[in-house]
Amino acid sequence: MGRWLTARWEKAAERFGGGGQAKAWRKASIDLCQGIVAELSTGRTPGEALVRAATGLDCPDPRVLQPVTAVARDGGDIAVALARAAPAQGGEGFLRLAACWRVGPVVGGGMTALIERVTAALRDAESHRSEVAAQLAGPRATARLLAALPVLGLLLGTALGLHPHTFLLSTPAGLSCLAIGLTLTATGLLWTHRLTLRATTTPSPQ
Repeated sequence: MGRWLTARWEKAAERFGGGGQAKAWRKASIDLCQGIVAELSTGRTPGEALVRAATGLDCPDPRVLQPVTAVARDGGDIAVALARAAPAQGGEGFLRLAACWRVGPVVGGGMTALIERVTAALRDAESHRSEVAAQLAGPRATARLLAALPVLGLLLGTALGLHPHTFLLSTPAGLSCLAIGLTLTATGLLWTHRLTLRATTTPSPQ
């Protein structure tokens, strides 16, 4: 139970900002948006701006953007290429950029404004993730402590020569204490997990 809940917390933390790969991709998407805006301000076309901004971009795997830049050079569907290239973790920025390319032809010269709004939204979301991750540090530490305390108690009792495992597993009183202890520990872990999950599923600012 303790290992399962700890794994769930780690997964939630990674999704909400604690994972190295996801965080790196989110930063790369913000940098890409900023680069595109800078290139557009010099008068380049959106496709040219994307290619130049993607060149030398610091990201976990530069090969991910190669199909996108190839499509941009050939005048293909950049929106589809960006959506396909979006990483499973941390790819929100790529999906929003793809949306900009879908609506860009409709709004005409508003592409720069669209990407600036996406950049601002990504920054706000990243700030929110960092704040929530900091707030989750306490509950996660509490969960680990709750999971470890029973084991530490058994080890301490064994070190003192009290043989707690014999009492817990071979006597009615011990079995009752074991059942109550496991129930209380599981309840505490589940409650902490519920509070943590509620925090991680709070919608981030758009």
